[in-house]
Amino acid sequence: MTLTQDLREALGDENVLEEPVELHLFSKDASLMRGEPSVVVFPANANETAAVVRIAERHRVPIVARGAGTGLAAGASPTQGGIVVVTTRIKDIEIDVENRTAWVGAGVINLDLSVAAKPHGLYFAPDPSSQSACTIGGNVANNSGGPHCLSEGSTTSHVLGMEAVLTGGEVVVLGGAAPDPIGLDLKGALVGSEGTLGIVTRALVRLLPIEPDVRTLLMDFATVEDAARTVSDVIAAGVVPAALELMDQEMVRAVDNWLGAGLPIDAAAVLLAEVVGETEGVVAQSELISDIGRQNHATGVQVAADDDERALLWLGRKSAFGAIAQLAPDYYLHDAVVPRTRLVEVMTGIYGIAEKYGLTMCNVFHAGDGNLHPLIAFDSSDPEMNRLVHEAGDEIVALCLKAGGALSGEHGIGIEKRDLMRASFSELDLDAQARLKEVFDPAGVFNPTKVLPEGSRCFDFGGVRRELPDGVWV
Repeated sequence: MTLTQDLREALGDENVLEEPVELHLFSKDASLMRGEPSVVVFPANANETAAVVRIAERHRVPIVARGAGTGLAAGASPTQGGIVVVTTRIKDIEIDVENRTAWVGAGVINLDLSVAAKPHGLYFAPDPSSQSACTIGGNVANNSGGPHCLSEGSTTSHVLGMEAVLTGGEVVVLGGAAPDPIGLDLKGALVGSEGTLGIVTRALVRLLPIEPDVRTLLMDFATVEDAARTVSDVIAAGVVPAALELMDQEMVRAVDNWLGAGLPIDAAAVLLAEVVGETEGVVAQSELISDIGRQNHATGVQVAADDDERALLWLGRKSAFGAIAQLAPDYYLHDAVVPRTRLVEVMTGIYGIAEKYGLTMCNVFHAGDGNLHPLIAFDSSDPEMNRLVHEAGDEIVALCLKAGGALSGEHGIGIEKRDLMRASFSELDLDAQARLKEVFDPAGVFNPTKVLPEGSRCFDFGGVRRELPDGVWV
């Protein structure tokens, strides 16, 4: 039988797509890079996913796992064709209130998990800006973060275990509810692996209790430097807020024009801070943050009066990427991370790069942990503009790495940053990562060409790069 016939027999006709228009809809994620899938399938559970893996290996075609397609690094773009495995039908939620955990299907929307947990006084901490659309499977694959991960950590800190499909269609459960499982942390290897080692079908996640009180502050500044300096001073004062987000003037104006939220559009930058906990501590911390902001020349400090006002402020922050559509049809961004103490220096450099290339640059980022999101608004149909934008992006990454930063804080590497990996990792590092992939995926079926640049499985010996034979360590 043909590939499509095998898949239809395993999943049913209604769960296999092959018409050109259907394939086009699943040919890319939210990045700028498009592929050409051979077929798109929708398994309902791990067993059906395992059947797809076995069929793919039999026909020698690649597999690209996909959730909602909100990824920004082309991790779910099928650049070598093959099967796109969409996990959105795997959407069961089993909450264990007593242990504050939940088994969650890979296709569950991030926000839906917190909505389901709220009646039990619980929530799921990782909250990407796309949380109303992105899925748990994608969050696990990319180790996603979010505004409220400053104090609680990114997705990896909240994944206790997982059900995954590996090579040969083997279904395994890695990790578990035990707080300190013995043996190697294979679960940890899959979190953030971007679908290159296998397909996560369900995750056992940690749920946190909803805090009794919350304060959300909006501070505006005459300079971006004052806002960035406030971030470092708040952390240095011993306060780790639930969130600490910065938007510059270009971004604030786009967001406010989009929502009409009454944001201070004349400010060079705004800082959104949130503290949670018992009322006495929340009041004390919000007052301390306000004082630090004023010491750094904040021209206004606003505390959300109620839940509606707080929700509007967060809607503004989480609508930032969508608001860019008013400026240009496309945007390009990186999510490099830099030390908080280097924020002022790096931001100054980023604005210099934008000016050098004559680009429209907006900045919105998780300031508390130094996770930058410089967005370049442009028209990708212009070849010359495409060239300039990517050159500027490479310079931004180089600037961040020189400041002691890292390539990605939450979006992943995918294809977008793949060829920049050598700027961050040695040949030995890349070889070790490639060997790990070979252990999990010896046939190279899972999401090929992603994350690791070509030639990673090699070693620089005597100035000559050469392939390492299997089983031989130079």
